[in-house]
Amino acid sequence: MRLTQNFSLEQLSYSETAARERIDNTPGADLVDNLLLLAEGLERVRMLTGFPLEISSGYRSLELNRRVGGAQTSQHTQGLAADFTCPEFGSPADIIKAIRDSDIEFDQCILEYAKWVHISFSRLPRGKVLTIHDPREGYLDGLWDEDGTQIV
Repeated sequence: MRLTQNFSLEQLSYSETAARERIDNTPGADLVDNLLLLAEGLERVRMLTGFPLEISSGYRSLELNRRVGGAQTSQHTQGLAADFTCPEFGSPADIIKAIRDSDIEFDQCILEYAKWVHISFSRLPRGKVLTIHDPREGYLDGLWDEDGTQIV
């Protein structure tokens, strides 16, 4: 099922872990509106970068979310979040800077382990930019390099 021009329900619910572990990761019909909101937000990000986004995680069933160590309150389980990279545009930090400085309304945009972007959308977007490098440290407000320097 195509949600938007560049994103399908299958793409936003595919998981290598689910396939390997034989976990049913099919979102319920009640989540399709959320996945549509996610796809529309990702379209805006794709337009901003000018390149395709490489989605590594979108919707996660509760079982899949537990299996991958996701937070209990993860927006992935609601169909509102995706993790991605866009190497043709730049580093995950470069992508987040561009999103932060654009007019894209997002709920959270997180630099995760300096390796990928986590972005979520909601009907009441908070526009929170966060960074996590070490789960023991937790989330840091703003955008931070691994060496502890804030990225402006």
